[in-house]
Amino acid sequence: MPRRDVFTKIERMSLLGVPSSEEALIQHYTFSESDISMIKQRRGEHNRLGFAIQLCYLRFPGYALPPDTIPNESLLLFVAKQLHFDSTLWPQYAQRAETRREHLLELQAWLGLTPFKKSHINGFVQQLTDLAQHTDRGVKIATVFIEMLHQQRIIIPSIDVIESVCAEAITRGTRQVYESLTDDLSTRQQQLLDDLLSIREGTTITTLTWLRQPSGAPNAKHVLTHIEKLRTIHDLTLPDGLDRMVHRSRFIKIAREGSQMTGQHLRDLEPKRRHATLVAVIHDTRATLIDEIIDMHDRMLGTLFTRAKRNHADRFQQSGKAINAKVRLYFRIGQALLQAKTNGSDPFEAIESIMPWQVFTESIEEAEKLARSSDFDYLPLIGDGFSQLRRYTPQLLEMLQLKAAPVARDLLDGIETIKSMNQRQARKVPEEAPTSFIRKRWENVVHTEDGLDRRFYELCVLSEMKNALRSGDIWVHGSRQFKDFEEYLLPQGRFVDQKLQHDLGLAVANECDHFLEQGVCVVMEQKRQ
Repeated sequence: MPRRDVFTKIERMSLLGVPSSEEALIQHYTFSESDISMIKQRRGEHNRLGFAIQLCYLRFPGYALPPDTIPNESLLLFVAKQLHFDSTLWPQYAQRAETRREHLLELQAWLGLTPFKKSHINGFVQQLTDLAQHTDRGVKIATVFIEMLHQQRIIIPSIDVIESVCAEAITRGTRQVYESLTDDLSTRQQQLLDDLLSIREGTTITTLTWLRQPSGAPNAKHVLTHIEKLRTIHDLTLPDGLDRMVHRSRFIKIAREGSQMTGQHLRDLEPKRRHATLVAVIHDTRATLIDEIIDMHDRMLGTLFTRAKRNHADRFQQSGKAINAKVRLYFRIGQALLQAKTNGSDPFEAIESIMPWQVFTESIEEAEKLARSSDFDYLPLIGDGFSQLRRYTPQLLEMLQLKAAPVARDLLDGIETIKSMNQRQARKVPEEAPTSFIRKRWENVVHTEDGLDRRFYELCVLSEMKNALRSGDIWVHGSRQFKDFEEYLLPQGRFVDQKLQHDLGLAVANECDHFLEQGVCVVMEQKRQ
């Protein structure tokens, strides 16, 4: 059996430690009448005290007090006080080793306990191996192991034996985790994973290191670089769902450990562990890349809106002097027209008295250029930055595997329409393209006399996709931040099995009738009080 340290010093002490608080002492070590009767059958106060101490240790934590061991001081004082003995009698107890053994055998028979034997080891290791596939934290596995011993009324062995059993369970569990992650890999896929540890052509770093490099500033160049990395991972053609083959916590830990290893360290691992680690690292890297791509795209889209808003304000400010001049001019014209109506004179002559008719006509054309839309919106200026997004958005939409809830199905169809147009290099948006997701603000710029405007239709789709990703109406396969809400829940098959076995672990009843019955009982109890 392999020997490894799976507990810290503090954990070793806490696992089989005797409580010292008054509440815990009362809870675990208060003697019943039958206990007192059994204790009084010993001869001499020192033997009674020693017998009582052994009884306490066998009950909790559940092991026999080793020879030549001084019991916990708080426990010794608490027991001596109950029995009305002097705690200093302890050194007199069991000066004969035979007496201690006799007491231990008698207590085992009375409490219905059996000693832990070597033959027990393999059975417990097998049971703990399943848990070790979920976590490799020794103290958690040891806690379950000790609880199993309590349930089976087996005396807890020494901490070294517990550690040895847990270490073997962790070793077997880890081996099974590696096998789960690698059994479906073909020879070619294993080779492609190993190739990630080779130096990337034209650089001094491995392909794996390149894949894990940070994104940098949000711009089209860096988005394209990340898309290239995502495509490299896609080309590995790893089986889908490998990350769900093992417990999530183990998978994350393997990925974290692998990301901290150097290429040389990874190459030195035995093949099964190396490939399993690379699988975990690649899945983690893919999720990071997808989230960083979406984040950079969102920030660039946000910058586009901010710039359009600023340009809208700047243009209005720059034309402020001209607008003010026009307002003052039309104020004079308005006064002349009001005066003409009062005097009954010709209004056209009134206008010409201010300026020649040709100049007036030209001023109207200038006013039209100065005027903004009735809603004073900057959205029409968004189109000025469309070319920046088009440098990467066709590849972005192709690489992201998007799925949608029913409420966003029409928007997903709009995304598919744009992808189809990109593949066909079409410039005109089809008449049958979905439009129900277009908000009122976008209608004036998307809908034109010639049909749907290509630039603004795509910009509207990208803007709504951003909102849908944030709300969870659209999710991305492989993403960590924008994944399907169902992935946060128990798999349906597992939920049904646990529900049938009443093993959901809920703090309330999972049956309506039972829940209501409990509620009625609580109300009745409150009324009686």
